[in-house]
Order: sequence, then structure tokens, then C-alpha cells
Amino acid sequence: MASGARLPADPISGPAGEGAEFEGVAPASASLVAAGARLIDGATGEDVPLKVDLDLPEGLVFARTGLDVASVRRYLAAWDARRPVAVLDPALAPETLADLVRRFEPAAVLGVDLGEAGDRPAGYTDADLHGPAWVRATAPEHAPHPDLAVLLATSGSTGDPKLVRLSRAGVLHNAAAIADVLGLDRHEVAPTSLPLFYSFGLSVLHSHLTAGATVLVVDGGVLARPFWDAVDRHGATSLAGVPYSYEMLAKIRWTPAKHPTLRSLTQAGGRLRDELIERFAGQVERFHVMWGQTEAGPRMTTLPADRVADKLGSVGLPLPGGSLSIVDGEVVYAGPNVMMGYATTAADLARGDELGGVLHTGDLGELDADGYLWLKGRTKRFGKVFGVRLNLDDIEGMLADLGPVAAVSGPDKVLVYVEGPTEDVVPRLAARLKLHRTGFEAHRVERLPLLPNGKVDYRGLAG
Repeated sequence: MASGARLPADPISGPAGEGAEFEGVAPASASLVAAGARLIDGATGEDVPLKVDLDLPEGLVFARTGLDVASVRRYLAAWDARRPVAVLDPALAPETLADLVRRFEPAAVLGVDLGEAGDRPAGYTDADLHGPAWVRATAPEHAPHPDLAVLLATSGSTGDPKLVRLSRAGVLHNAAAIADVLGLDRHEVAPTSLPLFYSFGLSVLHSHLTAGATVLVVDGGVLARPFWDAVDRHGATSLAGVPYSYEMLAKIRWTPAKHPTLRSLTQAGGRLRDELIERFAGQVERFHVMWGQTEAGPRMTTLPADRVADKLGSVGLPLPGGSLSIVDGEVVYAGPNVMMGYATTAADLARGDELGGVLHTGDLGELDADGYLWLKGRTKRFGKVFGVRLNLDDIEGMLADLGPVAAVSGPDKVLVYVEGPTEDVVPRLAARLKLHRTGFEAHRVERLPLLPNGKVDYRGLAG
């Protein structure tokens, strides 16, 4: 068990199976920040106090959150004040932000100086809440549920029409469970390699603070030299990335050996090619494959680093307190970190837990004899060619050796986009699937369009 990452034993009940109980639910009074946790500004090298007292109004808080220490401290201040906080992409279009403000009626909007926030909404006044902010002039009509702690968009881009409602206990439990399985302690130093408005990035912050570790706040991403300068200067011990992160690092022939303090790499956010898992796992002490969804706060499984070789391709075992089952081919996860439900308007914020700790993930999968999960695609990621239903994730897997690839459904055909050569795409698919080649189109792109969380923007390709 990691130092500071205790899993309190307060079981809860829910319809996961007539009174199902989940061990290790963190009490709502537990702290997100363990003793000894540190926050370092990668730009200045300053050891920044984690705590900042903000006089926040009652109600939902919108926090436009960048990779800077002020954003982190505002978020933690909202948590400490027990205000539910929606963590927003600061690059969100002003008109989208205005629509979210209209629908969710936040009591305050923090970080309005980050990017283009647009004009101050009617009914709000200017304020200084560790930076420029908007504060609602009147109390919101709908009071959020007392268990509500964090709201996130499912894709990491908060222009989504619905937000995921995460409970305080669920966030705390997931943070402690992650710290436990990754062996995090006060000696760990994690850089902010992913956006904090993306659930994976936010969970890195949560799990390290819960373990009393250090978070190195640095912007720029894994392809930027200043990022690695900060990693080396402050002795970062781990790196978290999505598949595209590792694809790009492989392309530039990056190796952890260039950064001697790096001991572990963590990958989630989609399937990484087996050959890259093997490549990077052979270069560090620990390589952790994880799987999760924003709806689960977000992580649900981990593949133990010592099982990568014999379980290559699996996403591992459920985190402590969680369980997996397969229902009609779909992966069903049960655990205390499952969301309370979705929200599309302010009225939804008052709703309690609607799922009872059970999440139908929409992922297809199988459990092997040892309980390890093997994902097989998405229930809705299908296309039709000549009346034949094709799994688009399987098609991407067939072409994974070509590099970054994305498949989307077009009118009566499958459209494939690759960053590499396209000559073999159509004949390979036609032969493998025994379908006429006119059922497929291949397009070369310089870069696949990505969402802010690093996942492929399939909607952008399809549109």
C-alpha cells in the first residue's frame, strides 16, 4: 500500500447485485491531499503552497483549468470548500462556454483570464478569486447534491452536451486505489503530461497528492524540449501518456534512458500497439497499462508490470474495490468510483446517485481464466459494407503496423485514415475480410485530428 493512499473500509450498497458491497470506500470527509504532498512550478522551480483560501459562493464552480499552478490551486481550493467543480478546457470557444454557463448556472467561473473567455455573462460580476473570475449576482435556482464533487466531459472537451457527475467519495476512492496499485509514495514526482480537464490527467494529480507525492506542473507536452528540461531538473520519476503520446515518442526515437530518474510509464486512454508496449516496457522498471472511462472517475483496471509479457494485450485486473463481469459481450464494471450519472442542465446537479455503482461501459470484452480483461472493441464502433457489420476497432488493429490509423463509417463503406503509406490498406482489408475493395477507402493524413485528451477525433474525420 502506498504511503498516504489508505483505502478506508466503509462499504456502500447498490443494485450491483442486490445489496452489493464495495470494500474501501473513502469517507466524504477524507482529504485529497496527504501530508507531505508537494506542488512544483516547472517554469520557475518554485515549491508552491498547495493551499489557497478562496471565498467561493455556494453552488457549482466552473474552473477553466490550464497546466499552471494557479489553476491547480483554484481547483484544490474549490475541493477544500466542498464546492462541486466542473473542470473546463480553457481553449473552449467563448460561445460554448457561454452556453455551458446558461445551462448549468455556475455560482462562479474561475480562470477567465486563460485564453478567450468571451464577454462576461449577464447576471455576473467581476471578482478576484486567485485570478480574474465571474461571480453570479444571485443564488442559483438549483442547489447541487451534497455528494457531488467533480464534473467532467466524457471526451475531455467540455463542449459536450453532457457532463459526468462524480461523487466526492468516488474520486477519493479511485485516487487511493490508483496510488495503491502503482505503488505511489512520497518519493514519486509526476509531471503534468496530460491536460487536467481530461479525466486521466486529473487522476494523475489526484493519485499523487493522495499518496503524499510531488506533482510537477509543466506545460507544453511530451514533444516539447522545455517539458523534458523540467523533468530532468526536478527528477520526475514517472510519465503518463495516451497511445498517441507513445506513438509520437517512438517516432522521434525517444528513450527513457535519456532521463535517468524516470522509473515508470503509465498508459491509458485507448489501445497501444503491442510492439510499443513491449518496447517501452523493456526500457523502464515498470510499465503500467490501465483502462478506464470518465464515467468511472476514471480508472478501472491495471495490468501489473510483471505480467506485461505473459498478458500482452490485456488491460489487466480491476482496481481494489472494483469488479468486472461480461453481460452479452459488454464489459460491466462495478465499484464505488462509478459516476452518479450525467448532467445536461443545472437541475441535474441536484440528482443523487442513479447508477448504484454499476457501469455498462459500452466496451466489448472477455475475461480469461485468471480474471484479466481483454477488450475487443466498442459496442457502437461499427460500420457496414455490403450489408456486413464490421468492427472498426478490429480494422484499426489489422492495420496497426502502419502507424497511427483511424477507421470511421462512411456511406456503405469504411474510410481509413493513416499517417503512413496507404497503398496496402485497401487490398489488405479486402483480402482479410473477403469483401470487395470498393467497400474501403484509404486516405493519407499528415496528422490524425485529436481531441484535447489525445484521442482520435472520429467525429472530425467522419464530418
